[in-house]
Amino acid sequence: MPVDRRRIRGPDESQSPYHFISKESQKCLASGDRRSDDSQRGPLDIRPIFARCGLNSQAKGSAYIEAGNTKIICSVYGPRETERKDETDMKSGRLVADMRFAPFACHKRGAWVQGNEEKDLSLGLLESLRPGVCLHKYPRSQIDVCVMVLESDGPALSHAVTCASLALADAGIEMYDMVLGCTVRHTGTTQLLDPTFSEVQDDQDGVFVENQGSVTLSLMPNMNQVSGLQSDGVMEQESLKAAVQACIEGCYKLYPVIQHTLLKTVRKNAPPSEN
Repeated sequence: MPVDRRRIRGPDESQSPYHFISKESQKCLASGDRRSDDSQRGPLDIRPIFARCGLNSQAKGSAYIEAGNTKIICSVYGPRETERKDETDMKSGRLVADMRFAPFACHKRGAWVQGNEEKDLSLGLLESLRPGVCLHKYPRSQIDVCVMVLESDGPALSHAVTCASLALADAGIEMYDMVLGCTVRHTGTTQLLDPTFSEVQDDQDGVFVENQGSVTLSLMPNMNQVSGLQSDGVMEQESLKAAVQACIEGCYKLYPVIQHTLLKTVRKNAPPSEN
């Protein structure tokens, strides 16, 4: 048989890619049950994450995250001095979070003006980040965290928390620990970690499903402390506990990726050593 030498031949010895996927994914593939995004991940697998720091040169720190079709960029400004009238509030800094969706980010076209949903998400982002930042190190100062969702394919708050935490670390803001976010969609007896847009629709085909909802959790993995928790829908107590545990495990799965991204950024920005 003639060989096409214009193409690179593969190695003589290779392993099947199915050897490297998790056991949950293997069970999912064996049963023929796949996620709605036609991926080979199991119900409790997160989407592959792409993360980079230092993309916005005009900000003190910035980060960019891709998770499937969800794309988020965050910029951090400050700390800058602010004037406060309350003397008791000067001993610690102030953290301000602003989360917005680009007009082309969602299936339903939005506007540049911040709506009620974005205000609620900004509040959830602030509550998740505040326990991880050493605000007492920045008296009479303000730190601004600006998150822009460029494309949304599923709940964006959890990925916005991770992206903002990366941007704060890139800005050199002192933190107790990184803050990572994860979301679980629970429907009936099924739990889907890091769901897509089509997996979070409440009224699919107009059928009401009991024991259904979503849980978004923010975790500081080194300290093993939950910094934020948001639950939507109606779920039983056992289902809620299982969803929270799945979110915690998802954050631990995400942690090595964030560590590698920060380590790569530090090595890139480190001054050359003098021999």
